[in-house]
Amino acid sequence: MRLLVTVVLSASLCLAAANRKSLAMTFIDTEGGQATLLVGPSGESLLIDAGFPGNGGRDSGRIVEAAKKAGLKKIDYLLVTHYHLDHVGGVPEFAAKFPVGMVIDHGDNTETTKQAQAMEGAYRKVIASGVKRLTVKPGDVLPLKDMRVEVVTARGERIPKPVKGGGQRNPLCAGAEQKNADPSENARSIGVVITFGQFRFVDLGDLTWNKELEIACPDHMIGPVDLYLTTHHGLDQSNAPQIVHGLKPRVAIMNNGARKGGSPAAWKVVSASPGLEDLWQLHYSLAGGQDANVAPDRIANLEEKCQGFGIAVEAGRDRSFTVTNLRNGYARSYKP
Repeated sequence: MRLLVTVVLSASLCLAAANRKSLAMTFIDTEGGQATLLVGPSGESLLIDAGFPGNGGRDSGRIVEAAKKAGLKKIDYLLVTHYHLDHVGGVPEFAAKFPVGMVIDHGDNTETTKQAQAMEGAYRKVIASGVKRLTVKPGDVLPLKDMRVEVVTARGERIPKPVKGGGQRNPLCAGAEQKNADPSENARSIGVVITFGQFRFVDLGDLTWNKELEIACPDHMIGPVDLYLTTHHGLDQSNAPQIVHGLKPRVAIMNNGARKGGSPAAWKVVSASPGLEDLWQLHYSLAGGQDANVAPDRIANLEEKCQGFGIAVEAGRDRSFTVTNLRNGYARSYKP
C-alpha cells in the first residue's frame, strides 16, 4: 500500500510540474539541515541551501530526486544562506550530481576555524568549475522572473527600510530582551522575502535572536506573510516572539530534525502566533514530546531513523495554497 501511495503521489507531482501555473515548493528532509526547492510556472528554479555533506550522499540524492520530480534539468539559482555545514556543506556534492547555473551568497565566510576554511574551500571549487557567483546585500532583488526574491538580511546587516507590506509599529517591542551577541555565521544569514503575486513566503536562514529584533523593532520590516519557514530549525536561539508574531504567518513549516531544532520554547512561540492556521514539521521532535509537536498527519517523519519524507506546497498568486505531507499524502488547502 505504501509503495502504491508513493507511485501515485510521484505521478501526480510530475503531472503538476508539466501543467504548473503556481509556485511549487518542496521542503526537503535533510535531517535538521535545510534544502528548500522553489519552481515557478516557467520552470525557473531556486534552491535555498543544500543540506549536509556525507552520509552516503543522502542529502544531495534527496535534492536531485526532488528536482527531477519537478521536471528540472538544472537548478537556475542556488542560494546559500550562510556558511554552516548543514546549509553550505552539501553544495559541492549536489553540484557534482546536478547542473547549477549560479550560486548566491553574502560574500566570503566570516568564520575562520579549520572546518570553516575547509567548507569554503570546497564551495570555491564549485565556483571555479564554471558556476557563476552573485554576492548580495540587504535590499537586493535576485534576478528571477517568476517570483520576486528580496534580500532583507545578509552578512549581519538588514534592509534600511521596510519591504512592501512591512513597516507596521510592533507593540511587542516594549521590553524586548536581547540575548548574548552571536559572532557566528548564523547571525550573518541571508534572509529573503519571496513574493508570488499576492502570496508571501519568508525564510531567514539561521538568523539569531538579536538580529531578528533588528528587523522586528520598533517597526516590523517584513509584515504579515502567508508562509513562514521557522528560523534556525525551530531553535530557541531564534524565533523571538517580536519577529514571529509580527509576521502573523497563516501557516508555518518547521525544518527540524528528530534531535535538532523543534525546541519546546520556540515551538510554543510559533504555535501561538496570531492568526496561525497550521504548523507543519519535517520531523517529530523528541525534545517536544506530547506537548510540543503537532498532530502526526502534519509531521513528515515520525521516526528518528532517516526516512527522508518532505513537505510540498503549491501556491497561487491569489494567496491560496495547499500543503502536502509527502509521507502520507495528507493535504490541507488554505483559501485566499
